[in-house]
Amino acid sequence: MQSRVAVISIIVEQIENTEKINALLHECAEYIIGRMGLPYRKRSVSIISIAIDAPQDVISTLTGKIGKLTGVSVKTAYSTVISDET
Repeated sequence: MQSRVAVISIIVEQIENTEKINALLHECAEYIIGRMGLPYRKRSVSIISIAIDAPQDVISTLTGKIGKLTGVSVKTAYSTVISDET
């Protein structure tokens, strides 16, 4: 199966959804390269960036589930690098 490198950007405006996001990310832990979370207290939002190397359908499913949460915005930027998983 082919794998893609991507960066997922998440803005959380309803902080109570953070636990749900963490649970979804945990389901894909084997694909996550790195993660950075920044609480921006001045604006009462959290900003999360995820670097991931996974099959396209895994990335799409993850971002779709996250995007359905109320008060959460998600965008994905994909690398042109596509490789076969080993």
